[in-house]
Amino acid sequence: MVSLCLGVSILWFRFIRVRIPMTSPWFSLAFGLYLLAAGGFTVFIIRQQKWVFRWSYWLLVAGFLFHTMFLGYGYYQLGLAPVLDLRSALSFFAWSLVGVYLIVQVRFKLMVLGSFVAPLAAFLMIISSAMPLTAGPVKPLFKSLWLTIHVGTVFAGDALLTIACLAAIMYLIQERQIKQKRLGSMYNRLPSLATLDHINYYSIVYGFPFLTVGMMTGSVYAQVALGRYWQWDPKEVWSLVLWLFYAALLHQRLAVGWQGRRAAIMSIVCFGVLIFTFVGVSLLMGGYHSFSSMGAR
Repeated sequence: MVSLCLGVSILWFRFIRVRIPMTSPWFSLAFGLYLLAAGGFTVFIIRQQKWVFRWSYWLLVAGFLFHTMFLGYGYYQLGLAPVLDLRSALSFFAWSLVGVYLIVQVRFKLMVLGSFVAPLAAFLMIISSAMPLTAGPVKPLFKSLWLTIHVGTVFAGDALLTIACLAAIMYLIQERQIKQKRLGSMYNRLPSLATLDHINYYSIVYGFPFLTVGMMTGSVYAQVALGRYWQWDPKEVWSLVLWLFYAALLHQRLAVGWQGRRAAIMSIVCFGVLIFTFVGVSLLMGGYHSFSSMGAR
């Protein structure tokens, strides 16, 4: 099993031609284990063997533990959550996604979900590892407990909402097969529509409050660090837009009774806004939330 996953990982490296810069051994171990887990989960969704799932799952758990050590050491060194540049933010996002998946897996026992989560986490780590390392002293205004709480809650919410999007994608795949009456190989590998809709609902119901608390603590941090709760920074504006999108989706699910296809499509649309807010706004629109202004100085 390990040799098979290693072979998949090596082929993956050659395909994307990534060169990993010198970095923490904990990061490298986490990265390697995520890749092995992604390869294993890919094999699992093809062969549907439970022992493949078990190996892949524990590889992912081991990677998460090493990743936690890496982030813990980074917090000890910096005095804040290590998310001040895009490289570290993507790494933190991967860690949050894996952590949330492990909790959701305990709740739902849905083995196939790992075949979507692990490759995505590995992909985030690939992009993160390909970016240059940054070094230097951290601006004093970033050393705030409010910033740590803000970052932790926002990324927890983002991870849950990512799970919601993945469940929505699986829902649409499964629904398409049923409607076309072409029950292909994926039909038996994916859960029922009701299960996928429930996971989507569960992830949004818990992810939205984390997103809300993240915005509130961000406002408190802005008041403490900059003297104003709201700066009309592009990231703040788009975070509000993102919040309104998910608030509308949650309202439709709770008050109107949306479920199934409509909820799945709206989850994917909302996730697109999330990705733009997370990466696009920070890279393209500037402001004090941009990674160039948040980097070490």
